[in-house]
Amino acid sequence: MEQWYLDNLVCPVDKSSLEYKDGELISSSGRKYPVVDGVPVMLVDNKKPTLPHVTVSLEVAQRNKKTKKAGTENLYLETLGLKEKESDIIQLIASNDSSVDPVVSYIIAATNGIAYKDLIGKVPEYPIPELRLPDGHSELLLDVGCSWGRWSIAAARKGYTVIGLDPILGSVMAAKRVAEDLGLPIKHVVGDARYLPFQNTLFDHVFSYSVLQHLSKIDVEKVLWEIDRVLNINGESLIQMPNFLGIRSLQHQLKRKFREANAFEVRYWSVPELKRVFKKSIGNTSVSVDCYFGLGLQKNDIKYMPMKIKIIIGLSEILRKISTFITPMKYLADSVYVRSEKKLQ
Repeated sequence: MEQWYLDNLVCPVDKSSLEYKDGELISSSGRKYPVVDGVPVMLVDNKKPTLPHVTVSLEVAQRNKKTKKAGTENLYLETLGLKEKESDIIQLIASNDSSVDPVVSYIIAATNGIAYKDLIGKVPEYPIPELRLPDGHSELLLDVGCSWGRWSIAAARKGYTVIGLDPILGSVMAAKRVAEDLGLPIKHVVGDARYLPFQNTLFDHVFSYSVLQHLSKIDVEKVLWEIDRVLNINGESLIQMPNFLGIRSLQHQLKRKFREANAFEVRYWSVPELKRVFKKSIGNTSVSVDCYFGLGLQKNDIKYMPMKIKIIIGLSEILRKISTFITPMKYLADSVYVRSEKKLQ
């Protein structure tokens, strides 16, 4: 396996060093983590997962650590939670009728809410968004919850050295295939954001989109403490979160009668709450608008969308630009970016 992993990964439980032996990374305390096709699977087996099929990812990884699979087996479809779509994915592979990875064609539905529902199985190209960070100069960036890697790709194209992390083996393997297909040197790790398997102060930037909104608020705080641990002094995190006062957010909350969220449902936050929690966990924090009328709507997606969604994205972009001058408008956005900077205490 690549030396970078041996130099920079640690045990996600006790943060001890690791050695590679016989298809596994082994901590100094004896904990073992499988490596599948060069990808470390750093999941903690005795912690309740944030998604039910995370457990399947660990089981499959432990079973397949020594054998590189052929054909559809290397897609690790059983880890994706798409049992009813597996035959469709296999049929798409057989047809050889798409320039997009077959797994991405189906997990695209989780890319930005339900906006891509009409493109499932037939997305024409990889939809890569605009990353709202300055151009990079090889700074190390961690993409937490990278899924198939669209934001990792955006960061790599902008000049960052990118590590993508996700708890789902099939998603990470898709991200790995896509990065290789596009000629981008992105590294990937299967792991849980609450137990990051990286050395202290390793990263210059930590980014996350459409991930923490699905975790309980207790788990979010665990993730933020871990982000703080792996960030350099003067390092910065940029994390998308849902604002409870957005029009679409209020609709969703009304639909579920404002009850507490369960399982993978979105947890909504207020802007003051976000600023307080992120500042306590990481450092100085500011909040800006990501989009209105939904979670995950990006202007780069307009060309893929039906006319109704095109209009919504256009209106969202107009309001977002106005919000840079009329800052109280951020309190009515559906999706916001939380930017935090780690300072020496």
